[in-house]
Amino acid sequence: MTVILGIESSCDDTSAAILKDGVVLSNIIASQKVHEAYGGVVPELASRAHQQNIIPVVSEAIKKAGLTIQDINAVAFTRGPGLLGSLLVGTSFAKGFAIANHLPMVEVNHLQAHILANFIKEPGVESRHPSFPFLTLLVSGGNSQLIIVRDYLDMEMIGQTIDDAAGEAFDKCAKVMGLPYPGGPVIDRLAKEGNPERFTFNKPQIPGLDYSFSGLKTSFLYFLRDELKKNPDFIQENLNDLCASLQKTVIDILMSKLKKAAKQTGIKQIAIGGGVSANSALQKAVHDEAERSGWEVFIPRLGFSLDNAGMVAVTGYYKYLAGQFIGLDAPPYARTTLG
Repeated sequence: MTVILGIESSCDDTSAAILKDGVVLSNIIASQKVHEAYGGVVPELASRAHQQNIIPVVSEAIKKAGLTIQDINAVAFTRGPGLLGSLLVGTSFAKGFAIANHLPMVEVNHLQAHILANFIKEPGVESRHPSFPFLTLLVSGGNSQLIIVRDYLDMEMIGQTIDDAAGEAFDKCAKVMGLPYPGGPVIDRLAKEGNPERFTFNKPQIPGLDYSFSGLKTSFLYFLRDELKKNPDFIQENLNDLCASLQKTVIDILMSKLKKAAKQTGIKQIAIGGGVSANSALQKAVHDEAERSGWEVFIPRLGFSLDNAGMVAVTGYYKYLAGQFIGLDAPPYARTTLG
């Protein structure tokens, strides 16, 4: 029996999970509402909330799994990338827990964990998993990347954003429209009632498989500025259409490179990961393209698409089996890439 305690604290969610022989028995998440008043995550407030949440969250994860601390074989923790203060809380707790219970530690790359969320198993739930090699579109608030996954621990990034990420574009544009944080889910909801063809925004012409979203944000901001000069109520009167048109533009940018990558690599196993993978219009676009191109699509359910410790635990499980451990002197890192 192999039992992994997973700990995730890269941003504003404190999460702990227990995985037994590849099956996630518990996945507890404590979200932080304090940031809504500021329109974005405040790093100092996030790290303080992690300090308050980490012990009860871990305790609840172990209790819900029906196991004890003595059953745990290793501690897997998110080392980065993320907010350094938040990562310090998770990393420090993992080290203390490992020392107190004489356990080995496994570091986890947050991006790799989002990809391996596609391999999470749950008790009594029939699940589908991609076969190797597969192509992953990783989209979140901080990352937009295209990755070839050749094995659990063998990944190659073939495209990435050169500036801002898709999730950041959603959140920043939502803030300009006066929508609450996080803006991505709100835009998704309002867009369902809007006309995606109503407005047109800039789509960057970036060579290769890289992305760019800073130009879209600027285009959107200037468009609203000019329209508000003519009509101060423009946003409220056109809110649904604005959200639908913005969302269509972001998804068109994402899908154009995903289709190009699939064609270049010849890979038809397509996985989506990261928080933006929960966007309903993106999921529809991927499934529609799958019907046209013969793709087989894999998207983790919502609870495992957002930041969570279940994906950390499953990544830690495969690294544990490979004997990839790390010492107590390992610091967290705010920025890194796969590999």
